[in-house]
Amino acid sequence: MLREPFLFSMNTAILLAIIVAYFALLLGIAFYTSRGSDNESFFIGNRNSKWWLVAFGMIGTSLSGMTFISVPGTVGKGGFGYFQVVTGYWLGYFVVAGVLLPLYYRMQLTSIYTYLERRLGVNAYRTGALFFILSRTLGATIRLYLVIKVLQTFVLGGIGIPFGVTAFIILGLILLYTYRGGVKTIVWTDTLQTTFMLLALVICVGWIMHALHLSPAGTWAALTEKGYTQTWQTDINSSGFFLKQILGGAFITIAMTGLDQEMMQKNISVSNIKDAQKNMIVFCFVMVIANFIFLLLGGLLYLYAGANGITVAGDDLFPTVAVNSGLPFFITICFMIGLISAVFPSADGALTALTSSFCIDILGIKKNAALTEERRKKIRFTVHNVFAFIFLLCMFFFKAIDNGSLIDILLKMAGFTYGPLLGLFAFGILTRRNVASRIPMVVCLASMVLTFAIDFVNNAAWYAGKFHLSAAGTEWLNNLSQNIFHGYHIGVELLIVNAFITFILLYVLAVKSTNNNENERSVEQPAHA
Repeated sequence: MLREPFLFSMNTAILLAIIVAYFALLLGIAFYTSRGSDNESFFIGNRNSKWWLVAFGMIGTSLSGMTFISVPGTVGKGGFGYFQVVTGYWLGYFVVAGVLLPLYYRMQLTSIYTYLERRLGVNAYRTGALFFILSRTLGATIRLYLVIKVLQTFVLGGIGIPFGVTAFIILGLILLYTYRGGVKTIVWTDTLQTTFMLLALVICVGWIMHALHLSPAGTWAALTEKGYTQTWQTDINSSGFFLKQILGGAFITIAMTGLDQEMMQKNISVSNIKDAQKNMIVFCFVMVIANFIFLLLGGLLYLYAGANGITVAGDDLFPTVAVNSGLPFFITICFMIGLISAVFPSADGALTALTSSFCIDILGIKKNAALTEERRKKIRFTVHNVFAFIFLLCMFFFKAIDNGSLIDILLKMAGFTYGPLLGLFAFGILTRRNVASRIPMVVCLASMVLTFAIDFVNNAAWYAGKFHLSAAGTEWLNNLSQNIFHGYHIGVELLIVNAFITFILLYVLAVKSTNNNENERSVEQPAHA
Protein backbone atom coordinates (compact mmCIF):
# COMPACT_ATOMS: atom_id res chain seq x y z
CA MET A 1 0.00 0.00 0.00
CA LEU A 2 1.04 3.61 -0.53
CA ARG A 3 2.15 5.47 2.54
CA GLU A 4 0.45 8.41 4.18
CA PRO A 5 -0.43 11.25 1.79
CA PHE A 6 1.80 14.32 1.69
CA LEU A 7 0.03 16.60 4.13
CA PHE A 8 2.30 19.59 4.79
CA SER A 9 0.05 22.52 3.89
CA MET A 10 2.75 24.91 2.68
CA ASN A 11 4.45 22.29 0.54
CA THR A 12 1.10 21.12 -0.80
CA ALA A 13 0.27 24.69 -1.79
CA ILE A 14 3.61 24.97 -3.61
CA LEU A 15 2.98 21.73 -5.49
CA LEU A 16 -0.50 22.89 -6.48
CA ALA A 17 0.92 26.20 -7.69
CA ILE A 18 3.49 24.36 -9.82
CA ILE A 19 0.79 22.16 -11.36
CA VAL A 20 -1.36 25.22 -12.17
CA ALA A 21 1.63 27.06 -13.65
CA TYR A 22 2.49 24.01 -15.74
CA PHE A 23 -1.00 23.89 -17.21
CA ALA A 24 -0.94 27.63 -17.86
CA LEU A 25 2.25 27.12 -19.88
CA LEU A 26 0.63 24.32 -21.91
CA LEU A 27 -2.42 26.46 -22.61
CA GLY A 28 -0.18 29.32 -23.71
CA ILE A 29 1.63 27.05 -26.17
CA ALA A 30 -1.72 25.70 -27.41
CA PHE A 31 -3.04 29.21 -28.00
CA TYR A 32 0.08 30.21 -29.92
CA THR A 33 0.37 27.08 -32.09
CA SER A 34 -3.34 26.76 -32.91
CA ARG A 35 -3.67 30.19 -34.54
CA GLY A 36 -5.09 29.74 -38.01
CA SER A 37 -5.49 26.00 -37.53
CA ASP A 38 -7.97 23.91 -39.48
CA ASN A 39 -8.89 20.22 -39.71
CA GLU A 40 -5.64 19.39 -41.53
CA SER A 41 -3.70 21.08 -38.72
CA PHE A 42 -5.55 18.91 -36.19
CA PHE A 43 -5.13 15.63 -38.09
CA ILE A 44 -1.58 15.81 -39.54
CA GLY A 45 -0.16 19.23 -38.60
CA ASN A 46 -0.35 20.40 -42.24
CA ARG A 47 2.61 18.04 -42.89
CA ASN A 48 5.20 20.62 -41.88
CA SER A 49 6.36 19.41 -38.44
CA LYS A 50 10.12 19.43 -37.76
CA TRP A 51 11.47 15.87 -37.57
CA TRP A 52 13.67 16.55 -34.54
CA LEU A 53 10.71 17.99 -32.63
CA VAL A 54 8.62 14.94 -33.43
CA ALA A 55 11.45 12.56 -32.44
CA PHE A 56 12.02 14.23 -29.08
CA GLY A 57 8.31 14.63 -28.29
CA MET A 58 7.60 10.99 -29.11
CA ILE A 59 9.92 9.93 -26.28
CA GLY A 60 7.43 11.33 -23.77
CA THR A 61 4.54 9.64 -25.58
CA SER A 62 6.24 6.25 -25.53
CA LEU A 63 7.61 6.40 -22.00
CA SER A 64 4.48 7.79 -20.32
CA GLY A 65 3.57 7.73 -16.64
CA MET A 66 3.59 3.92 -16.76
CA THR A 67 7.34 3.92 -17.44
CA PHE A 68 7.94 6.72 -14.92
CA ILE A 69 6.20 4.84 -12.10
CA SER A 70 6.18 1.13 -12.96
CA VAL A 71 9.54 0.41 -14.64
CA PRO A 72 11.66 1.43 -11.59
CA GLY A 73 9.41 -0.76 -9.45
CA THR A 74 10.13 -3.87 -11.55
CA VAL A 75 13.83 -3.90 -10.58
CA GLY A 76 13.22 -5.33 -7.11
CA LYS A 77 11.66 -8.50 -8.51
CA GLY A 78 13.17 -8.87 -11.99
CA GLY A 79 16.40 -6.86 -11.92
CA PHE A 80 17.14 -5.21 -15.26
CA GLY A 81 15.12 -7.93 -17.04
CA TYR A 82 12.85 -5.33 -18.63
CA PHE A 83 15.86 -4.27 -20.72
CA GLN A 84 15.38 -7.47 -22.75
CA VAL A 85 12.04 -6.05 -23.95
CA VAL A 86 13.70 -2.67 -24.58
CA THR A 87 16.25 -4.41 -26.83
CA GLY A 88 13.32 -5.78 -28.81
CA TYR A 89 11.79 -2.31 -29.00
CA TRP A 90 15.04 -1.05 -30.54
CA LEU A 91 14.96 -3.68 -33.28
CA GLY A 92 11.29 -3.03 -34.00
CA TYR A 93 11.88 0.67 -34.70
CA PHE A 94 14.13 -0.21 -37.65
CA VAL A 95 11.31 -2.28 -39.17
CA VAL A 96 8.92 0.66 -38.74
CA ALA A 97 11.42 3.06 -40.34
CA GLY A 98 12.39 0.75 -43.19
CA VAL A 99 9.07 -0.89 -44.11
CA LEU A 100 6.01 0.92 -42.79
CA LEU A 101 6.98 4.59 -43.09
CA PRO A 102 7.84 4.32 -46.82
CA LEU A 103 4.46 2.66 -47.39
CA TYR A 104 2.54 5.40 -45.57
CA TYR A 105 4.39 8.24 -47.31
CA ARG A 106 4.06 6.75 -50.77
CA MET A 107 0.31 6.46 -50.28
CA GLN A 108 0.09 9.98 -48.71
CA LEU A 109 -2.08 8.71 -45.86
CA THR A 110 -3.81 10.78 -43.21
CA SER A 111 -5.08 7.65 -41.50
CA ILE A 112 -2.69 4.70 -41.76
CA TYR A 113 -5.67 2.31 -41.84
CA THR A 114 -6.54 3.60 -45.30
CA TYR A 115 -3.87 1.12 -46.45
CA LEU A 116 -6.16 -1.73 -45.32
CA GLU A 117 -9.06 -0.28 -47.32
CA ARG A 118 -7.03 -0.11 -50.53
CA ARG A 119 -5.53 -3.54 -50.02
CA LEU A 120 -8.33 -5.60 -48.37
CA GLY A 121 -11.50 -3.50 -48.53
CA VAL A 122 -13.68 -1.32 -46.35
CA ASN A 123 -14.34 -4.00 -43.71
CA ALA A 124 -10.61 -4.48 -43.10
CA TYR A 125 -10.16 -0.71 -42.97
CA ARG A 126 -12.83 -0.22 -40.32
CA THR A 127 -11.69 -3.32 -38.42
CA GLY A 128 -8.17 -1.91 -38.19
CA ALA A 129 -9.46 1.46 -37.05
CA LEU A 130 -11.79 -0.06 -34.43
CA PHE A 131 -9.04 -2.24 -32.98
CA PHE A 132 -6.77 0.80 -32.80
CA ILE A 133 -9.51 2.76 -31.03
CA LEU A 134 -9.99 -0.07 -28.52
CA SER A 135 -6.25 -0.55 -27.99
CA ARG A 136 -5.33 3.10 -27.61
CA THR A 137 -8.31 3.92 -25.39
CA LEU A 138 -7.38 1.18 -22.91
CA GLY A 139 -3.65 1.88 -23.09
CA ALA A 140 -3.92 5.64 -22.69
CA THR A 141 -6.42 5.52 -19.85
CA ILE A 142 -4.48 2.97 -17.80
CA ARG A 143 -1.41 5.22 -18.08
CA LEU A 144 -3.42 8.30 -17.20
CA TYR A 145 -5.09 6.54 -14.28
CA LEU A 146 -1.76 5.54 -12.76
CA VAL A 147 -0.46 9.11 -12.66
CA ILE A 148 -3.73 10.56 -11.39
CA LYS A 149 -3.68 7.93 -8.62
CA VAL A 150 -0.27 9.15 -7.48
CA LEU A 151 -1.27 12.83 -7.63
CA GLN A 152 -4.45 11.99 -5.74
CA THR A 153 -2.70 9.99 -3.03
CA PHE A 154 0.21 12.31 -2.36
CA VAL A 155 -1.18 15.78 -3.03
CA LEU A 156 -4.85 16.26 -3.83
CA GLY A 157 -6.37 13.58 -1.59
CA GLY A 158 -4.70 15.18 1.42
CA ILE A 159 -6.74 18.36 0.90
CA GLY A 160 -10.04 16.52 0.42
CA ILE A 161 -10.34 16.47 -3.39
CA PRO A 162 -12.00 13.19 -4.56
CA PHE A 163 -10.48 11.01 -7.29
CA GLY A 164 -13.39 11.72 -9.67
CA VAL A 165 -12.92 15.48 -9.41
CA THR A 166 -9.17 15.15 -10.06
CA ALA A 167 -9.76 12.98 -13.12
CA PHE A 168 -12.45 15.32 -14.46
CA ILE A 169 -10.30 18.44 -14.06
CA ILE A 170 -7.20 16.92 -15.65
CA LEU A 171 -9.19 15.61 -18.63
CA GLY A 172 -10.81 19.03 -18.98
CA LEU A 173 -7.40 20.69 -19.11
CA ILE A 174 -6.16 18.21 -21.72
CA LEU A 175 -9.25 19.00 -23.78
CA LEU A 176 -8.55 22.71 -23.56
CA TYR A 177 -5.06 22.58 -25.02
CA THR A 178 -5.77 19.94 -27.71
CA TYR A 179 -9.20 21.26 -28.73
CA ARG A 180 -8.15 23.30 -31.75
CA GLY A 181 -4.53 22.64 -32.64
CA GLY A 182 -4.43 18.84 -32.49
CA VAL A 183 -1.14 17.44 -33.85
CA LYS A 184 0.10 20.94 -34.66
CA THR A 185 -0.05 21.78 -30.93
CA ILE A 186 0.95 18.38 -29.54
CA VAL A 187 4.27 18.27 -31.42
CA TRP A 188 5.34 21.32 -29.34
CA THR A 189 3.72 20.46 -26.00
CA ASP A 190 5.14 16.92 -26.12
CA THR A 191 8.63 18.33 -26.68
CA LEU A 192 8.29 20.57 -23.63
CA GLN A 193 6.93 17.75 -21.50
CA THR A 194 9.60 15.26 -22.59
CA THR A 195 12.26 17.82 -21.60
CA PHE A 196 10.81 18.20 -18.10
CA MET A 197 10.38 14.45 -17.66
CA LEU A 198 13.96 13.58 -18.63
CA LEU A 199 15.38 16.41 -16.52
CA ALA A 200 13.41 15.16 -13.51
CA LEU A 201 14.70 11.62 -14.13
CA VAL A 202 18.35 12.67 -14.32
CA ILE A 203 18.08 14.96 -11.26
CA CYS A 204 16.48 12.21 -9.16
CA VAL A 205 19.18 9.70 -10.17
CA GLY A 206 21.95 12.18 -9.36
CA TRP A 207 20.51 13.19 -6.00
CA ILE A 208 19.93 9.65 -4.75
CA MET A 209 23.49 8.70 -5.76
CA HIS A 210 24.66 11.71 -3.76
CA ALA A 211 22.48 10.78 -0.76
CA LEU A 212 23.93 7.23 -0.80
CA HIS A 213 27.50 8.56 -1.29
CA LEU A 214 27.93 6.51 -4.46
CA SER A 215 30.04 7.23 -7.52
CA PRO A 216 28.90 5.86 -10.93
CA ALA A 217 31.23 2.86 -10.49
CA GLY A 218 30.15 2.43 -6.88
CA THR A 219 26.51 2.57 -7.93
CA TRP A 220 26.96 -0.24 -10.43
CA ALA A 221 28.88 -2.34 -7.89
CA ALA A 222 26.20 -1.86 -5.23
CA LEU A 223 23.41 -2.74 -7.66
CA THR A 224 25.30 -5.81 -8.87
CA GLU A 225 25.87 -6.99 -5.31
CA LYS A 226 22.11 -6.91 -4.70
CA GLY A 227 21.42 -8.71 -7.98
CA TYR A 228 19.56 -5.75 -9.48
CA THR A 229 21.68 -5.61 -12.66
CA GLN A 230 20.73 -9.18 -13.68
CA THR A 231 19.35 -8.78 -17.21
CA TRP A 232 19.28 -11.96 -19.30
CA GLN A 233 16.90 -14.79 -18.42
CA THR A 234 17.95 -18.14 -19.92
CA ASP A 235 15.13 -20.43 -18.73
CA ILE A 236 13.23 -21.20 -21.93
CA ASN A 237 10.04 -22.09 -20.03
CA SER A 238 10.00 -18.77 -18.18
CA SER A 239 7.86 -15.90 -19.45
CA GLY A 240 11.02 -13.79 -19.07
CA PHE A 241 13.21 -15.91 -21.39
CA PHE A 242 15.38 -13.47 -23.32
CA LEU A 243 14.38 -14.57 -26.85
CA LYS A 244 10.67 -14.29 -25.97
CA GLN A 245 11.26 -10.84 -24.49
CA ILE A 246 13.30 -9.57 -27.44
CA LEU A 247 10.93 -10.92 -30.09
CA GLY A 248 7.91 -9.78 -28.10
CA GLY A 249 9.42 -6.31 -27.68
CA ALA A 250 10.16 -6.03 -31.40
CA PHE A 251 6.63 -6.93 -32.41
CA ILE A 252 5.17 -4.71 -29.67
CA THR A 253 7.03 -1.79 -31.27
CA ILE A 254 5.88 -2.71 -34.77
CA ALA A 255 2.27 -2.92 -33.56
CA MET A 256 2.13 -0.19 -30.91
CA THR A 257 4.21 2.32 -32.89
CA GLY A 258 4.16 1.35 -36.57
CA LEU A 259 0.49 0.33 -36.67
CA ASP A 260 -0.73 2.91 -34.17
CA GLN A 261 -2.44 6.01 -35.57
CA GLU A 262 -1.32 8.15 -32.63
CA MET A 263 2.39 7.47 -33.12
CA MET A 264 2.27 7.50 -36.91
CA GLN A 265 0.07 10.61 -36.99
CA LYS A 266 3.05 12.54 -35.63
CA ASN A 267 5.53 10.88 -37.99
CA ILE A 268 3.50 11.55 -41.12
CA SER A 269 3.15 15.18 -40.06
CA VAL A 270 6.82 15.53 -41.09
CA SER A 271 7.19 16.88 -44.64
CA ASN A 272 9.19 14.02 -46.21
CA ILE A 273 10.11 10.35 -45.75
CA LYS A 274 13.83 10.91 -45.14
CA ASP A 275 13.21 13.24 -42.22
CA ALA A 276 10.52 10.91 -40.84
CA GLN A 277 13.02 8.03 -40.90
CA LYS A 278 15.68 10.17 -39.20
CA ASN A 279 13.07 10.95 -36.55
CA MET A 280 12.41 7.25 -35.95
CA ILE A 281 16.07 6.18 -35.76
CA VAL A 282 17.13 9.02 -33.43
CA PHE A 283 14.06 8.35 -31.31
CA CYS A 284 14.85 4.63 -30.91
CA PHE A 285 18.39 5.25 -29.62
CA VAL A 286 17.25 7.87 -27.12
CA MET A 287 14.46 5.51 -25.98
CA VAL A 288 16.98 2.78 -25.13
CA ILE A 289 19.08 5.21 -23.08
CA ALA A 290 16.05 6.64 -21.27
CA ASN A 291 14.72 3.19 -20.33
CA PHE A 292 18.14 2.16 -19.04
CA ILE A 293 18.23 5.25 -16.81
CA PHE A 294 14.76 4.38 -15.47
CA LEU A 295 16.03 0.91 -14.54
CA LEU A 296 19.10 2.46 -12.93
CA LEU A 297 16.79 4.75 -10.97
CA GLY A 298 14.78 1.72 -9.85
CA GLY A 299 17.88 0.03 -8.46
CA LEU A 300 18.91 3.22 -6.64
CA LEU A 301 15.43 3.60 -5.18
CA TYR A 302 15.56 0.06 -3.78
CA LEU A 303 19.01 0.73 -2.33
CA TYR A 304 17.79 3.95 -0.74
CA ALA A 305 14.62 2.30 0.60
CA GLY A 306 16.65 -0.54 2.12
CA ALA A 307 19.13 1.86 3.73
CA ASN A 308 16.30 3.88 5.31
CA GLY A 309 14.01 1.07 6.45
CA ILE A 310 11.34 1.74 3.81
CA THR A 311 9.42 -1.43 2.95
CA VAL A 312 7.73 -0.65 -0.34
CA ALA A 313 7.91 -2.08 -3.87
CA GLY A 314 6.30 -2.01 -7.32
CA ASP A 315 4.33 1.05 -8.42
CA ASP A 316 4.50 2.49 -4.89
CA LEU A 317 8.31 2.67 -4.76
CA PHE A 318 9.17 5.89 -6.61
CA PRO A 319 6.30 8.02 -5.22
CA THR A 320 6.95 6.91 -1.63
CA VAL A 321 10.69 7.56 -1.74
CA ALA A 322 10.29 10.88 -3.58
CA VAL A 323 7.59 12.24 -1.29
CA ASN A 324 7.66 10.53 2.11
CA SER A 325 11.22 9.40 2.75
CA GLY A 326 12.92 12.55 4.01
CA LEU A 327 14.52 13.57 0.72
CA PRO A 328 14.67 17.35 0.14
CA PHE A 329 11.44 18.99 -0.99
CA PHE A 330 13.27 19.94 -4.17
CA ILE A 331 13.26 16.25 -5.16
CA THR A 332 9.53 16.04 -4.47
CA ILE A 333 9.02 19.00 -6.82
CA CYS A 334 11.17 17.34 -9.52
CA PHE A 335 9.21 14.11 -9.10
CA MET A 336 5.85 15.85 -9.45
CA ILE A 337 6.96 17.84 -12.50
CA GLY A 338 8.34 14.68 -14.07
CA LEU A 339 5.15 12.81 -13.24
CA ILE A 340 2.74 15.30 -14.80
CA SER A 341 5.14 15.66 -17.76
CA ALA A 342 5.00 11.89 -18.21
CA VAL A 343 1.22 11.63 -18.23
CA PHE A 344 0.18 14.27 -20.73
CA PRO A 345 2.21 13.27 -23.82
CA SER A 346 0.46 9.88 -23.79
CA ALA A 347 -3.00 11.22 -22.95
CA ASP A 348 -3.16 14.27 -25.22
CA GLY A 349 -1.77 12.44 -28.25
CA ALA A 350 -4.14 9.52 -27.70
CA LEU A 351 -7.16 11.81 -27.44
CA THR A 352 -6.19 13.59 -30.66
CA ALA A 353 -5.42 10.36 -32.54
CA LEU A 354 -8.66 8.68 -31.42
CA THR A 355 -10.63 11.71 -32.54
CA SER A 356 -8.83 11.69 -35.90
CA SER A 357 -9.32 7.96 -36.45
CA PHE A 358 -13.00 7.97 -35.53
CA CYS A 359 -13.76 11.03 -37.67
CA ILE A 360 -11.80 9.85 -40.71
CA ASP A 361 -12.04 6.05 -40.54
CA ILE A 362 -15.47 5.45 -38.99
CA LEU A 363 -17.48 8.58 -39.85
CA GLY A 364 -15.65 9.25 -43.12
CA ILE A 365 -15.80 13.05 -42.81
CA LYS A 366 -12.97 13.59 -45.32
CA LYS A 367 -14.75 11.54 -47.99
CA ASN A 368 -18.10 13.24 -47.55
CA ALA A 369 -18.01 16.13 -49.99
CA ALA A 370 -21.38 17.40 -48.77
CA LEU A 371 -19.86 18.41 -45.41
CA THR A 372 -18.56 21.96 -45.11
CA GLU A 373 -15.31 22.66 -43.27
CA GLU A 374 -17.30 24.20 -40.42
CA ARG A 375 -19.54 21.12 -40.16
CA ARG A 376 -16.49 18.84 -40.08
CA LYS A 377 -15.03 20.95 -37.30
CA LYS A 378 -18.23 20.63 -35.22
CA ILE A 379 -18.24 16.85 -35.69
CA ARG A 380 -14.60 16.73 -34.62
CA PHE A 381 -15.29 18.76 -31.47
CA THR A 382 -18.18 16.45 -30.53
CA VAL A 383 -16.11 13.29 -31.03
CA HIS A 384 -13.25 14.84 -29.03
CA ASN A 385 -15.59 15.45 -26.08
CA VAL A 386 -17.09 11.95 -26.27
CA PHE A 387 -13.67 10.31 -26.11
CA ALA A 388 -12.75 12.45 -23.12
CA PHE A 389 -15.85 11.11 -21.36
CA ILE A 390 -14.91 7.52 -22.32
CA PHE A 391 -11.46 8.16 -20.84
CA LEU A 392 -13.12 9.17 -17.59
CA LEU A 393 -15.20 5.98 -17.44
CA CYS A 394 -12.16 3.80 -18.19
CA MET A 395 -10.18 5.38 -15.37
CA PHE A 396 -12.89 4.41 -12.90
CA PHE A 397 -12.73 0.87 -14.29
CA PHE A 398 -8.96 0.65 -13.76
CA LYS A 399 -9.37 2.09 -10.28
CA ALA A 400 -11.66 -0.86 -9.52
CA ILE A 401 -9.18 -3.53 -10.74
CA ASP A 402 -5.90 -1.90 -9.64
CA ASN A 403 -3.64 -4.45 -7.94
CA GLY A 404 -0.59 -2.25 -7.34
CA SER A 405 1.42 -3.12 -10.50
CA LEU A 406 -0.19 -2.17 -13.81
CA ILE A 407 2.58 -2.60 -16.38
CA ASP A 408 1.88 -6.35 -16.73
CA ILE A 409 -1.80 -5.60 -17.36
CA LEU A 410 -0.84 -3.00 -19.99
CA LEU A 411 1.39 -5.43 -21.92
CA LYS A 412 -1.24 -8.18 -21.72
CA MET A 413 -3.95 -5.85 -23.06
CA ALA A 414 -1.62 -4.90 -25.91
CA GLY A 415 -1.26 -8.58 -26.78
CA PHE A 416 -5.02 -9.01 -27.04
CA THR A 417 -5.87 -5.83 -28.95
CA TYR A 418 -2.84 -5.03 -31.13
CA GLY A 419 -2.34 -8.65 -32.26
CA PRO A 420 -5.21 -8.59 -34.79
CA LEU A 421 -3.89 -5.29 -36.20
CA LEU A 422 -0.46 -6.83 -36.69
CA GLY A 423 -1.98 -9.91 -38.33
CA LEU A 424 -4.08 -7.79 -40.71
CA PHE A 425 -1.17 -5.65 -41.87
CA ALA A 426 1.14 -8.67 -42.17
CA PHE A 427 -1.42 -10.46 -44.35
CA GLY A 428 -1.82 -7.41 -46.57
CA ILE A 429 1.91 -6.78 -46.99
CA LEU A 430 3.24 -10.35 -47.18
CA THR A 431 0.61 -12.01 -49.39
CA ARG A 432 -1.25 -11.31 -52.64
CA ARG A 433 -4.48 -12.89 -51.44
CA ASN A 434 -7.81 -11.19 -50.77
CA VAL A 435 -10.70 -12.01 -48.43
CA ALA A 436 -14.47 -11.73 -48.58
CA SER A 437 -15.81 -8.39 -47.38
CA ARG A 438 -16.97 -9.45 -43.90
CA ILE A 439 -14.09 -11.78 -43.07
CA PRO A 440 -11.57 -9.37 -41.45
CA MET A 441 -13.79 -8.31 -38.54
CA VAL A 442 -14.91 -11.89 -37.84
CA VAL A 443 -11.35 -13.21 -37.97
CA CYS A 444 -9.94 -10.48 -35.72
CA LEU A 445 -12.64 -11.00 -33.08
CA ALA A 446 -12.19 -14.79 -33.24
CA SER A 447 -8.42 -14.41 -32.91
CA MET A 448 -8.75 -12.20 -29.84
CA VAL A 449 -11.10 -14.72 -28.17
CA LEU A 450 -8.83 -17.67 -29.02
CA THR A 451 -5.77 -15.81 -27.73
CA PHE A 452 -7.52 -15.01 -24.47
CA ALA A 453 -8.49 -18.69 -24.06
CA ILE A 454 -4.88 -19.79 -24.67
CA ASP A 455 -3.50 -17.23 -22.25
CA PHE A 456 -6.16 -18.03 -19.64
CA VAL A 457 -5.07 -21.68 -19.55
CA ASN A 458 -1.34 -20.94 -19.89
CA ASN A 459 -1.28 -18.33 -17.10
CA ALA A 460 -3.84 -20.08 -14.91
CA ALA A 461 -2.34 -18.92 -11.62
CA TRP A 462 -2.37 -15.26 -12.69
CA TYR A 463 -6.02 -15.38 -13.74
CA ALA A 464 -7.03 -17.40 -10.68
CA GLY A 465 -5.69 -14.60 -8.51
CA LYS A 466 -7.37 -11.89 -10.59
CA PHE A 467 -10.78 -13.57 -10.63
CA HIS A 468 -10.54 -14.98 -7.07
CA LEU A 469 -11.21 -18.56 -8.19
CA SER A 470 -11.78 -21.29 -5.63
CA ALA A 471 -8.93 -23.57 -4.59
CA ALA A 472 -10.48 -26.45 -6.55
CA GLY A 473 -10.91 -24.31 -9.67
CA THR A 474 -7.35 -23.01 -9.40
CA GLU A 475 -5.94 -26.54 -9.03
CA TRP A 476 -7.92 -27.79 -12.04
CA LEU A 477 -6.67 -24.87 -14.20
CA ASN A 478 -3.07 -25.39 -13.09
CA ASN A 479 -3.24 -29.08 -13.96
CA LEU A 480 -4.75 -28.28 -17.36
CA SER A 481 -1.99 -25.73 -18.02
CA GLN A 482 0.72 -28.24 -17.07
CA ASN A 483 -0.76 -30.95 -19.28
CA ILE A 484 -1.00 -28.68 -22.34
CA PHE A 485 2.05 -26.42 -22.01
CA HIS A 486 4.37 -28.56 -19.81
CA GLY A 487 5.62 -25.58 -17.82
CA TYR A 488 6.04 -23.18 -20.75
CA HIS A 489 4.77 -19.69 -19.83
CA ILE A 490 3.67 -17.15 -22.44
CA GLY A 491 4.95 -13.63 -21.78
CA VAL A 492 5.13 -10.59 -24.04
CA GLU A 493 5.09 -12.90 -27.08
CA LEU A 494 1.31 -13.11 -26.55
CA LEU A 495 0.99 -10.42 -29.23
CA ILE A 496 2.88 -12.64 -31.70
CA VAL A 497 0.57 -15.57 -30.92
CA ASN A 498 -2.48 -13.39 -31.56
CA ALA A 499 -1.08 -11.98 -34.81
CA PHE A 500 -0.14 -15.46 -36.03
CA ILE A 501 -3.66 -16.79 -35.39
CA THR A 502 -5.11 -13.78 -37.25
CA PHE A 503 -2.74 -14.28 -40.19
CA ILE A 504 -3.42 -18.04 -40.48
CA LEU A 505 -7.20 -17.61 -40.30
CA LEU A 506 -7.10 -14.90 -42.97
CA TYR A 507 -4.84 -17.05 -45.17
CA VAL A 508 -7.08 -20.12 -44.86
CA LEU A 509 -10.21 -18.11 -45.67
CA ALA A 510 -8.62 -16.06 -48.46
CA VAL A 511 -8.63 -16.40 -52.23
CA LYS A 512 -5.88 -15.54 -54.68
CA SER A 513 -6.08 -11.99 -55.97
CA THR A 514 -6.96 -11.54 -59.64
CA ASN A 515 -6.49 -7.80 -59.52
CA ASN A 516 -3.26 -6.88 -61.28
CA ASN A 517 -3.84 -3.19 -60.93
CA GLU A 518 -0.52 -1.32 -60.62
CA ASN A 519 -1.76 0.64 -57.63
CA GLU A 520 -2.52 -2.59 -55.74
CA ARG A 521 0.93 -4.00 -56.54
CA SER A 522 2.56 -0.86 -55.20
CA VAL A 523 0.53 -1.14 -52.01
CA GLU A 524 1.35 -4.82 -51.52
CA GLN A 525 5.07 -4.44 -52.07
CA PRO A 526 6.35 -1.42 -50.14
CA ALA A 527 9.84 -0.26 -50.97
CA HIS A 528 12.38 -0.80 -48.23
CA ALA A 529 14.43 2.18 -47.18
